[in-house]
Amino acid sequence: MTLPIDRVDLESLDIADLQQQKLKELFPEVFTEGGKIDFDKLKLTLGQAIDTGKERFGMNWAGKAECYKTIQQPSVATLAPARDESIDFDTTENLFIEGDNLEVLKLLQKSYLGKVKMIYIDPPYNTGNDFIYPDNYSENLDTYLEYTGQIDGEGRKFSTNPDTDGRFHSKWMNMMYPRLFLAKNLLREDGVIFISIDDNEVKNLRSLCDEIFGEENFINCISIKVKGSSGASGGGEDIKLKKNLEYLMCYKKSFSFIGFNNVFKKQPIIDYITERREQRKSFAYTQVLMNEGEETFLTKIKDGSGQDIDVFIVKNKEVKTVSQIMKDEKINEEDVYAKYFDRIFTTENAQTSIRDRVKGATKEWDGWINIYYKPISGRNKGVRTRVSFDGKTKRLISFLSNVAEMDYDGRVIKLDKIGTLWDDLSWSSVSSEGGIPYPNGKKPLKLILRLLEMSISDHDQIVMDFFAGSGTLAHACMEFQKKIKSISVQLPELISENDRYEYYSKDGCEDLITIADISKERIRRASAKIKTEQHDAKGKADLFDEGKTNKLLDLGFRVFKLQKSNFKVWDANTVKDPEAIQQALELHIDHIDPQAEQEAILFELLLKSGFELTTPIKNLTLAGKTVFSIADDALLICLDKALTSEVIKAMAELNPSRVICLDEGFQDNDQLKTNAVLIMKSKGVNDFRTV
Repeated sequence: MTLPIDRVDLESLDIADLQQQKLKELFPEVFTEGGKIDFDKLKLTLGQAIDTGKERFGMNWAGKAECYKTIQQPSVATLAPARDESIDFDTTENLFIEGDNLEVLKLLQKSYLGKVKMIYIDPPYNTGNDFIYPDNYSENLDTYLEYTGQIDGEGRKFSTNPDTDGRFHSKWMNMMYPRLFLAKNLLREDGVIFISIDDNEVKNLRSLCDEIFGEENFINCISIKVKGSSGASGGGEDIKLKKNLEYLMCYKKSFSFIGFNNVFKKQPIIDYITERREQRKSFAYTQVLMNEGEETFLTKIKDGSGQDIDVFIVKNKEVKTVSQIMKDEKINEEDVYAKYFDRIFTTENAQTSIRDRVKGATKEWDGWINIYYKPISGRNKGVRTRVSFDGKTKRLISFLSNVAEMDYDGRVIKLDKIGTLWDDLSWSSVSSEGGIPYPNGKKPLKLILRLLEMSISDHDQIVMDFFAGSGTLAHACMEFQKKIKSISVQLPELISENDRYEYYSKDGCEDLITIADISKERIRRASAKIKTEQHDAKGKADLFDEGKTNKLLDLGFRVFKLQKSNFKVWDANTVKDPEAIQQALELHIDHIDPQAEQEAILFELLLKSGFELTTPIKNLTLAGKTVFSIADDALLICLDKALTSEVIKAMAELNPSRVICLDEGFQDNDQLKTNAVLIMKSKGVNDFRTV
């Protein structure tokens, strides 16, 4: 008797099953012996916290029920490599995926589940004719292939969402909901997502995200100034005011998110001072501690946690004003701030428990006070720190170095921690960024770089944009001074004839047909520009990240394209009558697409086995056969159509975790199959599959 060999699962991750597994981890007691959910028991387990009445708060719209079906329907598509459109295919860890992002997000679930640190998307704003989507989600892949001309059309098409449609908002939400749901799965537990939007759908987007990510995981809605004043004309003649703002909705995946890295608006100190004077406002940091004087111990007090605070009085200190030094030393204001950067200070009426304790202990001294202690929180947590006070009221001494820095040119730069109004990003030169035109929707490179600076704290973290557009995120990742991995996804939406004539008929853009072509070309040009600039400025050897990790900055990308599986996937639901079943069985005797290339098959198996598309692959020769080693023998794949006992033994000897072979490689030799199973088991290989 032939021992059975499990088959490779060629479908994307079963989302419904995944959700049930999560529920089972939390509440195993609500599952019956047959694996069904006892909903009555679940209600009891939750203390009857579920409101089953009709008057519940919630969000509904036409087509919401279909969204769940769309999410749960697995994909049997694949992603095929396109080496000729890539840069450094064999070494890069950046991905560009051309295809419908809904299908792509499904395909990435196995390989990238819980791995993405940051997602940024700039989806269609739903302003009338600005997005396309599959009319029939149940036929999503076929619809996509028809749209891109990969199969013959039968009337189905991608379409826009005109504002004359009665389901204007509903269609947009039906498009967004499953994509956001699947995106959440890809985020790490400490991951974060940023979504650009304008006021057409900002309300609905907030409601969608509250439902998908949880209202408790909302972080901020950031307002971004996109345009300045338009003069007397006002930029519009209708009843609406000119739009000056767009919004950036921000959600975290879970409570594991620990916050953003500190990010600051930066401005030369002299420019900042000049602006304040023009606004008839003063600049507080005008005193300079020329001589720190002598300390004399006064007393020891306790902070709120019972830790010691050493208090010293200071005598014979010397303080001058900035204007005095300008006069005495005959230097300009900017030079004073640079020369005495770490000695310039102001006094603040800051209300702190430490200050109150110092005031109580130093009533008899109205001069300068230095205290030393170890803060229990903040940036100096656990470090012995000096804090100074002055005057009878013990005003806090605040040094300029706490709110400014010196740049490489010796200039003092004022730092302002960013809030929820971003009005410092220039949009004037956006059209020329990346060296390629993109008339609608291009985002400033500095915006994406700021998001990376806020979110990314370590090398090799993954960021993603599944509405890639002009490719700004991928470009920003190349400019970012940490080695990170980017995943960009873009539908090959056709460029309109008008735009092709106006924007893409020169400067090397003549062959660009789709938005995906624009994205890829921008990334290529950005890569070439960075390489040239780095080589000219520093030499090729300095193309390293700032962390001195001896890793070259990754200036390449692998292109993959959405297509049908290389394997004929059996679907019993599509075949009903006996004659049709017999025909389907005959077709599946040779179930590999005869036109499928070996590399495409290899990457499909990689994807369907849960490995990242940039996982290292080695070519081995074992017993005269080519075997692919994935992630240092974690998975071995042999695509030879004439397997032997020798190659089976050789693979088993490498002690891999998993092995995949072609079923037809056994050539209907049941004895060879049985021996292969026994050989693998004898070497501890319990995951041996065929396809």
